[in-house]
Amino acid sequence: MPIAMPVVWLIAVVIFVIAEAATMGLTSIWFACGALVAMIAALLGVGLWWQLALFAAGSAVLLATTRKWVGKLKLGKKPTNADRIVGQKAIVIQEIHNQMAQGQIRVGGQVWTARSTDEMPIAQGTEVEVVQISGVKAIVQPWTGK
Repeated sequence: MPIAMPVVWLIAVVIFVIAEAATMGLTSIWFACGALVAMIAALLGVGLWWQLALFAAGSAVLLATTRKWVGKLKLGKKPTNADRIVGQKAIVIQEIHNQMAQGQIRVGGQVWTARSTDEMPIAQGTEVEVVQISGVKAIVQPWTGK
């Protein structure tokens, strides 16, 4: 027994919605909308080639016309709690030595694994500035007294 085209388009809608939920890229959703248009066409008895054309055209038009608008809605990278220590002064509590993969700082009452921006070791007790967070490590440089 052949599968009816509305069912095929419904399956496509579900797959595109799942892909959108997994990626959150606001791209697959337009293909889901195109598949929905094609499903409605199939329910109305439109031929397969027209269904495919409606799917392609609907997806392309939605993608092209709304991408710029949706781009404005996306706020980009959301700062994390860790990002708040960037730019702060910290104190080295264990010598920072990149080649030996060691070093810790205390900043904002928290202890962080730290690496220096260059390959130079930084002695315990030195004041440093956190310049970035890389994974779970704070990347630091000697404090310049800003």
